[in-house]
Amino acid sequence: MQSLREKSSLLLLCCLQYLHFAASSPPKDPVSCSLGLTDCIITNAYGIFPDRSTCRAADIVYPTSEQELTEAVANATALKRKMKPSTRYSHSIPKLACPGGDKGLLVSTRHLNHIINVDKTKKEITVESGVILKDAIEAAAEAGLALPYTPYWWGLSIGGLISTGAHGSSLWGKGSAVHEQVVGLRIVTPATAAEGYAKVRELDANHPDMDAAKVSLGVLGIISQPLFKRSITFSTRDDSDISEQAATFGNLHEFADLAWFPNHRKVVYRIDDRVPIDESGDGINDFIGFQTIPTLAIGVTRVAEEILEAAGTADVKCVNSKVTSSVLAIYGYGLKNNGLLFTGYPVVGYQNRMQSSGSCIYGPEDALLTACPWDPRVHGEFFHQTTISIALSKVKDFILDVQNLRDLNPRALCGIELYDGFLMRYVKASTAYLGKQQDVVDFDITYYRSHDPMTPRLYEDILEEVEQMALFKYDGLPHWGKNRNIAFDGVIRKYAKAKEFLKVKEAYDPEGLFSSEWTDQVLGIQGRTSIFREGCALEGLCICSEDIHCAPNKGYFCRPGKVYREARVCTYIGN
Repeated sequence: MQSLREKSSLLLLCCLQYLHFAASSPPKDPVSCSLGLTDCIITNAYGIFPDRSTCRAADIVYPTSEQELTEAVANATALKRKMKPSTRYSHSIPKLACPGGDKGLLVSTRHLNHIINVDKTKKEITVESGVILKDAIEAAAEAGLALPYTPYWWGLSIGGLISTGAHGSSLWGKGSAVHEQVVGLRIVTPATAAEGYAKVRELDANHPDMDAAKVSLGVLGIISQPLFKRSITFSTRDDSDISEQAATFGNLHEFADLAWFPNHRKVVYRIDDRVPIDESGDGINDFIGFQTIPTLAIGVTRVAEEILEAAGTADVKCVNSKVTSSVLAIYGYGLKNNGLLFTGYPVVGYQNRMQSSGSCIYGPEDALLTACPWDPRVHGEFFHQTTISIALSKVKDFILDVQNLRDLNPRALCGIELYDGFLMRYVKASTAYLGKQQDVVDFDITYYRSHDPMTPRLYEDILEEVEQMALFKYDGLPHWGKNRNIAFDGVIRKYAKAKEFLKVKEAYDPEGLFSSEWTDQVLGIQGRTSIFREGCALEGLCICSEDIHCAPNKGYFCRPGKVYREARVCTYIGN
């Protein structure tokens, strides 16, 4: 009889072989309404918010033009209704799309998906806010242009990725944050009755409100550059000098990033640079984690992970994470030299085919025989994410602290290695009021979560300590569209120009119709994002101060951290 370990490894290999041939059921709309366009529920692509709450709205509109969008905003303003934009796939983990209460209005940008203009002379592309990143990339490429820096997942809408400060990885030029490429935008905001209850504000790069408005809904103009090629090589090395390398590697290669696998003491370095347009190569980036997977395989993999969690041992996870990383390396992480197969490094291809990926969102509906791995309609991946940016000047000491924590029990971090380990991307300082305050390394950590909010995860305390260490000891900034509740408490105090942002917010929306309970808490206007209740620390809704915030009935008690003693984490002591 095969062991669970053998079955898991074979399953992974079978899935990877299948990926090249499967179509995919596209993700569902994040909004569902029971009565046509009324009595609606909105969620995100993962099917749940960190606090497990249900976000309701009275109704939804789907404007198809700026005029219809303006009319929708005007109607809601006249009635003093809360409203929030929703996007096609809604990948924000926090409740940014929730209008608050159950009487609010959702304004979908699904049909605001037009490429307005591509200006080859000015090297600019103008799109509506609902345009998906992939479509903007392709439109620019058809004109011989390229968006220089983008996130890795191409299913984001332009309005959504700018509003959350989404980014790729680069310290070069203006850096990897997409909002740094914005040269103009149009925003529909509430207005007075004399102004028709809504107005369209048009801002250019020199407008005094631009650094605040970069995080708002609108029709956007994004800078492009002449189409170029990139050469990518992934190089695996030991992690003995990662604390030194992480602070300098981003200056050596334009699109550099690192994936750190702390248990196996390995780092995968992304050596990624521009090359001459005439360099041989027609490569494509089809990252394996964003490819379609048979739903049967997704379900079996999840069940296997749940069994390992319940068993309370990380040994098999450690073996599986090593097998997983080895297989991913064999397949070039989804890079394909000729558009079909990976045959070796370097992989050279045009920017529009190399910068982002996400093939699981396209393809015919196949009755969910296949899907994106995290599709909530199938019993697949269910995870939390902690994504925190730490100043380059502090990265070395943070990594050394994590290594010290790792050395106390190396197996404790095997779980995150099943989700690409610590992904480290580079982001430059921004002039945006809510952008990065200095050059940073962005640590992106994805990890298993139980469907039962009262069930701790294996080695719960280790990642909680890493999270608190990053946020408080090293003064990290959370990604606006990711993270659990505790990352946002008091965060606004970390932004030097927060007051300037709030002044613009007051001028554009004095009645707070685009605000919600969540955004008021995040911006420090009223309340806090932490929620204190039984088991709250297990979900990242609070930092434990009492044992009841953990799971004492299951042996998890609130204790100090092991390296960062100021941390308060849910540690397994036993019953």
